[in-house]
Order: sequence, then C-alpha cells, then structure tokens
Amino acid sequence: MPRRTPTSATRRFIPVLVLVVGYALAVRPRLVRWGASDWEVHGPYPGAELIPGGERSATMAVIIDAEPSRVWPWLVQMGADRAGWYSWDRLDNWGHTSANGIHPEWQTLSVGDRLAATPNASQSWEVAALEPERFLGLRMSLDFQGRPFDPRRTPPRYYTDSLWGFLLDELPGHRTRLVVSGYWSLHPTWLRPVLSAGLLEPWHWIM
Repeated sequence: MPRRTPTSATRRFIPVLVLVVGYALAVRPRLVRWGASDWEVHGPYPGAELIPGGERSATMAVIIDAEPSRVWPWLVQMGADRAGWYSWDRLDNWGHTSANGIHPEWQTLSVGDRLAATPNASQSWEVAALEPERFLGLRMSLDFQGRPFDPRRTPPRYYTDSLWGFLLDELPGHRTRLVVSGYWSLHPTWLRPVLSAGLLEPWHWIM
C-alpha cells in the first residue's frame, strides 16, 4: 500500500495540539496557584457563602515585608475612580496611573460601598465582606450584556457572579502573607472552563 503523508491541515493541527497540551499540563497548573501553598489552594477561604453555587477561583499568594496594618490601607483605597489596582494600568485601569502612596481621603470603606471598575462606574465591585486588616471581599454581578443585577433577586438566565478576595495573615518579623482568591458562578456553566483557561487565568497572572 502507498505510504500516506500528513495533509497540510494535519501538519498545522499537530503544533497547536502540542501547545494546548503543554499549556494544560505544564503551564496552567502553575498559573492557578502562583506562589500559593497546598493549604492555601485547597483549604478554607472566606466568602464561599456569598456566591451561591460558586467554585473556587485561582489562588495567588505573596509575602510582603510589612505588617497587615500597613498593607490594609493600600487595599481599601482601590478602585478605578480612586487609587487604581496597582497592576499594568493599560490592562486593568483604563490607562490611568495607579496611586503610589496612601490617600487619607480613600481610607473609609464599608460593606455595601462600591469601587468603580470602569471610568464611568457602569460596572463596579461591591464591598461584600470586610474585616479590617484581615479580609476584603469584592463582589461583581453582571448579566451577559455587562449590566449589573441584584444578586439577592432571581438572577438572569445568563450571568456571572464573582467574589474577589484579599486575605491578610500576619507573619513573624512584621510581615504579611497576602492570599488572593475567590469564588465564581457562571451560567451557562459549560462556558466557565473555556473562559477560565483561555482568558481570565492568563490575564490575571500577567497583572
């Protein structure tokens, strides 16, 4: 029988398959737990009760050479209309420069307050949990047209409801362990792994 040679489509598909498998097996497991211990990834994390049906999101952790009382002021002043998000501002703060210092006028924060996620505040993070110098939980509930909805009422057919958490653990030597994680509920549910692996996890890791 004549020897069959791979078609051009097959030759193009094989490198893509290798990249996808390599990302899934070697890269993604590190992205979803960047800097975090097994306990921080699999142990309890605050805020699960706030997102009905939510699944644990990626977990990232870092040690900061400052005690929680010095880290906390940076967290409570976040927001697109406040101090920004301290990341790549072109990616997550609409090109506006994040603050490089503590602003006293942004230090008051309470449950129910909203931190703008967009310059016009059409989307925002609601302060859903707040334990000073310990935990800050930010919640965003949107339908698939990007419009906010009240999660205390019947949700729309298609929606995303998530909690973005910042947990501070005091360490010896006036240091802080910052663990960033949360919970996410998405409907339709089949879309969650696609968005997680293909968009949100790499995006968050870069930031």
